[in-house]
Amino acid sequence: MMNRRRLFVLATGASALLAGTSLAGAQEWKPDRPINLIVPWGAGGSTDQVTRVTAPILAEALGVDVVVVNQPGASGAIGTQEVLNAPHDGYTWTANAIANNATYSVSGLLEDTDIDDWHIYLSVANVPVVSVPANSEFTDFGQLLEALKARGQEITVATAGITSSGGTAIAALSDAADGFEYNMITYDGGGPAAIATASGEAMMTTQLAVEQTELIRGGRLKALAVLSDQPLVLEGVDPIPPITEWIPDMDLAPDYFGIFIPSDAPAEVLATVDKIWAEKVLNSPELKTYAETFGAVFAPSYGAEARALAMPVVILEACSSVERGEAVNDPSTIGIDCATRTETGL
Repeated sequence: MMNRRRLFVLATGASALLAGTSLAGAQEWKPDRPINLIVPWGAGGSTDQVTRVTAPILAEALGVDVVVVNQPGASGAIGTQEVLNAPHDGYTWTANAIANNATYSVSGLLEDTDIDDWHIYLSVANVPVVSVPANSEFTDFGQLLEALKARGQEITVATAGITSSGGTAIAALSDAADGFEYNMITYDGGGPAAIATASGEAMMTTQLAVEQTELIRGGRLKALAVLSDQPLVLEGVDPIPPITEWIPDMDLAPDYFGIFIPSDAPAEVLATVDKIWAEKVLNSPELKTYAETFGAVFAPSYGAEARALAMPVVILEACSSVERGEAVNDPSTIGIDCATRTETGL
């Protein structure tokens, strides 16, 4: 197994204020009809949650409705393809974890697309949590890890799909722990996967904290570890220990979520949304409250800075899929050199 490097780069709202844009001189955009914002995952999941916090902020500033539409399927690829197929006129957006949009071509779920197809607006960073039903036989992650190594496919894992945050988290855990097998059960979103685990349909889940928080607080899920090098503190529950207590050298990178507009949309569209993001989202009390309540990290940014912040997790997920034998297309096709874990550009 290759030597591992810890990857952890996180923006704050203050640093994002420095983000510039070459579109600053463009004419202000005044949309004349509602904007369609496709969430390619089910209702209640991490993407859906944060999108429904930020969409009203944008709608108020733009003066038109921003209509959130859930269109799940194929680990987010179906809804994302819908946005790529729609006219790039500024009236059809998407939301997701940026690592998904950047690596769909590596996984083979979408062809001929990469991170540069999108103008990026990040809102929060999320972390996966390993949880089990409240009545589980496992009381700490060490016990669960031993069971995964010994029982393999007997252990069922609820996720939102192979490229979802939960799907990549369990794969990364297996990779970091020298390989173990598991039986993944997929759902239309992280929220349904967490609920299914709490109901006993699966033995564990690795979905994001924001999708599990209420179930953990309500005593329906038992959180065993967070994929971070620091404990996760949620009001009303004991701190969730970091995965590094059991796997000290595991690669870690923040999983950034946000809203994305096709990068070839009219310049005035991107410039106007840039301005709104800088003036309204970077200091949004609603977004801050959401992050603090549900265990996310308030980390808004946009444009070139957002892209730079996203690349560590994009590189990590793309190259890890190669190591696991899951990549359909080599990451070099999207400008990533896995030998050096760097972006090469194309």
